[in-house]
Amino acid sequence: MPADPLFERLARALAGRYSLVRELGQGGMATVYLGTDVKLGRRVAIKVLAPATRAYLGSDRFQREVLLAAQLSHPHIVPLFEADEADGLLFYVMEYIEGESLQDRISRKGSLPVEEAIRLATRSRGGERLRHREARGRAGWGGR
Repeated sequence: MPADPLFERLARALAGRYSLVRELGQGGMATVYLGTDVKLGRRVAIKVLAPATRAYLGSDRFQREVLLAAQLSHPHIVPLFEADEADGLLFYVMEYIEGESLQDRISRKGSLPVEEAIRLATRSRGGERLRHREARGRAGWGGR
């Protein structure tokens, strides 16, 4: 288990509901972890608002993101399964889509060919802007 205080705190707070596996990525406001839904046995992505961000900026923006995400339905936007607070941590749980991140792909192969960049931009247009921007790049473009 990683020596990450947020990982440890969230793992304790969600015990019995979700088991945390590893960090998928971090953004300006939040961290996304790979987890497993204990009851359903499915892999999920869990986005948690950083406690320092909540203390400094409040939770309004994160809560607006959750409300917006819950209203969206699009093939290129992962569905929201749950949003809650546990041990003072605001989080939401969404479908995990396995795949290579765009950042990893560029690191491995260099710049994208124009055709592939256009295809990815077209596939993600709208959904990428509306939902978990930090997580999408790390959790993978490959599945949707």
